[in-house]
Amino acid sequence: MEYGLIDADGHYYEPDDCFSRHIESRFADRTIRVERGTDGLGRIFLRGQRTFMSVMPGDYASAPGALQGLFVGGVADGFTHREVVTSRDHPEFADRSARLAVLDRQGVEATIMLPTLGVAVEYDLRDDVELTYASLRAFNRWLEEDWGYGADGRLFGVPMLSLLDIDQGVRELHRVLDAGARMVHLCPGPIAGRSPADPLFDPFWATVSDAGIPVAFHVSNSGYQHFYGTHWSENPDNPSHQQSPLQWALCNTERPVVDTLIALTLHNLFGRHPGVKIVSIENGSNWLRPLFKTIDKAAALGRRGPMIGGKLPPRPSEALAEHLWVCPFPEDDVHDLIDAIGADHVLFGSDFPHPEGLREPRDYLPRLESCDPTVRHQVLRGNTAGLLGLN
Repeated sequence: MEYGLIDADGHYYEPDDCFSRHIESRFADRTIRVERGTDGLGRIFLRGQRTFMSVMPGDYASAPGALQGLFVGGVADGFTHREVVTSRDHPEFADRSARLAVLDRQGVEATIMLPTLGVAVEYDLRDDVELTYASLRAFNRWLEEDWGYGADGRLFGVPMLSLLDIDQGVRELHRVLDAGARMVHLCPGPIAGRSPADPLFDPFWATVSDAGIPVAFHVSNSGYQHFYGTHWSENPDNPSHQQSPLQWALCNTERPVVDTLIALTLHNLFGRHPGVKIVSIENGSNWLRPLFKTIDKAAALGRRGPMIGGKLPPRPSEALAEHLWVCPFPEDDVHDLIDAIGADHVLFGSDFPHPEGLREPRDYLPRLESCDPTVRHQVLRGNTAGLLGLN
């Protein structure tokens, strides 16, 4: 190709000390810790209890792209881990210099780097506000040290933030922006009974709006199995590898991000903060077209009701489309997504090195063969470059 790809969905596998290396001393015995068994697997604990993700993901994972058949062809045994790999055998999964060498081989100019373990623990921490922020601060400092925020123009780590306490959330937001962050992450879903677009959180949104920094919502442990799945006969304590089919359908993947985008739009976040940029990563995209219809219909039906964030525009779906960028699953219909939201708001992502993603980022190219070259460039490089402030 005549240009390098910019991958909007890359990942690392974290080391055992990602939360403990820089933790403040008074929280050292309470934050996320890893205990290694005789089998060599690291098991994850918080205050003596196993967490949602019970084993360090880099210790026992399927190879990149190993589950493609499950999602594209309906292979029933897609989760049998027939190609088990570990970070020990693949340093590019956990080491910066090794990853850069792989990017060169893959033809990838730059990549957004997102957590694997990190996005699965915030909900377990939320009952202790001080511990939550101490743990996120420690994780972000580890991230700055091992991967960086893109000062090299190639590896763009995304710090994890929370709105659980607005003062501490804004303080950490300012700190990571001063450290060079080009994008920040929030967990999809409500925050302690509040919408993320509640005016209480306006200081956070005003800051990212003024700074021009995108806010990413990546699939996470949003806690839906606790406050939603329990109403549908499900065990809320199932760990990540034992989520039931109904939990996958109702509590994970699409529902938290769809609910979040509805709340951001119908609580008028974009009317109050017109510079906000929202990026949906690894949440799929097949929900987008019906979501636009749902938002406009709900706004019409509820026009006489209270409007928490202020008066809505005549077609709030247009406000969402203006402020939203979507990175679809590899198996999603990217042409339908382009038609629904416009080529300038669609991002390419490989999910490398996760098994549900692509074996190689360039495996995505055939999906765009029939597109105009300008559209291909927008999706494969230009749109993500614009969000990251690259040329």
